[in-house]
Amino acid sequence: MALLLLLSFTLACRRPVEPPPGEEKSVPTEDQILSGGVARHFLLHVPPSYDGMPIPLVLNFHGYGSNSRQQENLSGMSQKADEVGFIVVYPDGLASYPQSVKQAWYTGPGGQGDADRQFMRDLIDHLEDRYTIDPKRIYATGISNGGEMTDRLACDLSDVIAAVAPDAGAYNFWENCGPSRPVPVLAFHGLDDAIIPYTGNEPHAMTPSIETWAAAWAVRNECRSGPEISTPADTVTVRTWTDCGQNADVILYTLEGHGHSWPGSAVMPPRITSQAVNATDLMWDFFTQHPMP
Repeated sequence: MALLLLLSFTLACRRPVEPPPGEEKSVPTEDQILSGGVARHFLLHVPPSYDGMPIPLVLNFHGYGSNSRQQENLSGMSQKADEVGFIVVYPDGLASYPQSVKQAWYTGPGGQGDADRQFMRDLIDHLEDRYTIDPKRIYATGISNGGEMTDRLACDLSDVIAAVAPDAGAYNFWENCGPSRPVPVLAFHGLDDAIIPYTGNEPHAMTPSIETWAAAWAVRNECRSGPEISTPADTVTVRTWTDCGQNADVILYTLEGHGHSWPGSAVMPPRITSQAVNATDLMWDFFTQHPMP
């Protein structure tokens, strides 16, 4: 809990990453929609280059106890959206966990899980009504509980979400997953993550080891090769499953000396944040290679 409080305090107090001088900057807007009769808040970032032509959309989920503004700060994804041209939306969870006042995503079965998943469908519909969203290029990412939500969308909204890239995810209910098609997955996790251990927790049915979770996606995606292991940097190990159904590769970045944080983030303490790779850049590269079939 102390680490969660440190994360929230750090993100709230750090200044947003500014674009280089001379570059045009768009300002995210706050908005809300009704979903299931409940007002649901989100932060929306549209790049200045948007001209009405079809554009990709990325859903970016905050972690437990965090919020949309902190997730924008953490990931630096709005700046990336301005650089390459995509819309990014940062939804906010509700205080839906029992006896909790912290914003969170509920990924399990039942009414709360159904409500969060319906919010995503309603939000995408809302944005498609207002912008020319490319339906083959809708993606999802998030950290921690938001990474768990990202995984849930790959399982339950594979008819809408082209590919996913969770970071430091918890992956509760990970075995309860039946996507309608293979879904490309790129994941990041630190070996020194003290909040969601890389090796998992008991019971593994709720918090599996990260390698077990990734291998399960390789099975779902009918991958016939891998994992191939590479080390692009001394502290980085990459496991890649390829030759998968519908080009749905599975890639896992394992980061030594990295805790519960976003790789390459400029707003997290250096002692827990790897700068050996930049998750936001790698995610976008992965997304561009994996549109909806």
